[in-house]
Amino acid sequence: MAVIAKPVLRRRMMDLVLEEHTLTVPLVWSDPTDPRTIDVFASVVTRPGGEDLPYLVFLQGGPGSEAPRAFHSPGSPSWLDQALAEYRVVMLDQRGTGRSTPVGDGILENGTEAVAEHLTHLRADAIVRDCEAMREHLGAATWNVLGQSFGGFTTLAYLSTDASSLDRVYITGGLSTLTRSPDEVYALCYDKMRAASERYYRRFPEHRHRMRRLVDLADAGGIVLPSGEVVSRSRLRSAGSALGTDDGWQTLWQLLEQDPTSQAFRYDLAAAMPFGGRNPLYFVFHESSYANGHATRWAAERVEPADFAEDATLFTGEHVREEWTRTVPAFQPWRDVTLALADHAWPTIYDPAAVASSGARGAASVYVNDVYVPLEYSLETAELLPDVRLWITNEHEHNGLRTGRVLERLIALATDRRIR
Repeated sequence: MAVIAKPVLRRRMMDLVLEEHTLTVPLVWSDPTDPRTIDVFASVVTRPGGEDLPYLVFLQGGPGSEAPRAFHSPGSPSWLDQALAEYRVVMLDQRGTGRSTPVGDGILENGTEAVAEHLTHLRADAIVRDCEAMREHLGAATWNVLGQSFGGFTTLAYLSTDASSLDRVYITGGLSTLTRSPDEVYALCYDKMRAASERYYRRFPEHRHRMRRLVDLADAGGIVLPSGEVVSRSRLRSAGSALGTDDGWQTLWQLLEQDPTSQAFRYDLAAAMPFGGRNPLYFVFHESSYANGHATRWAAERVEPADFAEDATLFTGEHVREEWTRTVPAFQPWRDVTLALADHAWPTIYDPAAVASSGARGAASVYVNDVYVPLEYSLETAELLPDVRLWITNEHEHNGLRTGRVLERLIALATDRRIR
């Protein structure tokens, strides 16, 4: 079916100009006979006078998270400020998120089989097709892409099929493996979390004892969140995911300093854990982001090392567990869908040969201590992209794009400029 564009809405947000575009596109790009459609939304953000700058499409992390909204303050060090000096920024809500026909609990009324089948069409390859529809709608012969985390994975899928549409690529914490299995990825991520846990306890040795007490409390059913969730030890340990961010150790420190019987602790713990009910897709098909011709079958749970099973003070990161479909109120309605997707044989999404011959140019930040996208596998992928220059750093963790001048550094690296 043809892509249908809805009327464009223009507005001002402080000193920014926003153009809001909505396209009606096929749910199933690969089958022109399938009549189902969804909407895909993007906000094109410019500064006055920047109307002729090239486009940069931002692909958010996730999966399951919409693009950030363009709130802006003069002099802010955010990546958006850095980008707007060079580009018109296209904030694309990836399908199933934000204003792009979002997936929420209401869809469950359609039944397990129908919902699971629907979600199989929300992966990176379909997001690439949406991007191409938006690029053509905007009249751009080519554009640039900034892929953060899962957005970097999507950029690699882009290079697998439509590299000629991309001028420069910027990838931050998102050089995913193109060849490794989910089992291999999550096993290495456990190694990263072990190292991150030990670094934390070297700084705050008294917190290991406090963590043991919290685990005992959780095992006794003594930690109950405002949502009614009785926190298991595996959910408690997942708060360590915060160690994958620049200032996440502060979140963990504050949590472990609190009285575990207090209301503040219960609310702060709920906020610290990486998977919640706001974006169900993040949990429901999280492992599919590493599935390149695999069925995931709870990979993170299956490859948990023996020392993690024995030492409950070791924190985990983006390691999802089947148990949570039974114990977390927000995930209980999604249990059957999540189980079905765990057994789904996901098709191949990356083409290493196509990526290697793509001629991609740009720059990528690779974080030495990244607990979500391991350095070792990022370097393997980087070997296929000789004209994508690397900034390998321990200055930032996985969220460096949001907290530092990462994009400014990458633009300078890609264009042979010096950073002032």
